[in-house]
Amino acid sequence: IPFKNPYFSIDVECVATGHDHNSRAVAQVSLVNQYEQAILNLYVKPDKPVVSYLTPLTGITKELLEQYGIPLEEAVKALKANLPTNSILVGQSIGQDVTWLGLKEGVDFAGLQDLAGLYRVWNPQFKSWSVFGQDQVAKVLLQWGSDPAGHNALMDAIKSIRLFNHYHLLRSQGEGPWQQAQQALLTAEPSPSFAKRNPVFEGVCMGNRRQCSCGAPFFS
Repeated sequence: IPFKNPYFSIDVECVATGHDHNSRAVAQVSLVNQYEQAILNLYVKPDKPVVSYLTPLTGITKELLEQYGIPLEEAVKALKANLPTNSILVGQSIGQDVTWLGLKEGVDFAGLQDLAGLYRVWNPQFKSWSVFGQDQVAKVLLQWGSDPAGHNALMDAIKSIRLFNHYHLLRSQGEGPWQQAQQALLTAEPSPSFAKRNPVFEGVCMGNRRQCSCGAPFFS
């Protein structure tokens, strides 16, 4: 690992509080350390009415949040109490999770490592960078199968840490293994995302750029 700071993965799952693709509220927060040990796994009860729990995508249900949900402020306070300020945060598009939780670089953590950037591959056919979803990278390089119960913040955070460690293992072995991994990612058949398979779910736009029906802006 190219730094001595401790590193952690944070993953957030959200439910829909409106019908456009930006109307989301935090419903689960998980924190995992560099050894794949779960430090926190908290459910959050949104302060707005929930339009859809997006259960096939998030694994979140009304019953889970009613039984275990706590206010977001409590969850963030617990997270900060368990996160050293010199930590490096790792994850797929980790900046979005940080934004959801209101964490500040240089105050709550030291830096970010985005798996989408680490595992991007130059595609000579299209003369552009190919970026892969976390599930696709884990499937191709770790033979990590999909969970029929849907996503889960805790398992996604563990997956992020494992992929981060795997990336640095590959890079430490010279160019050969890394080039093989890149080629495997480029040639593997991609699995369609939930948003591609379900442009609208329970009346909620899922934010697929090509099939967006709500007209809300995209911020990334």
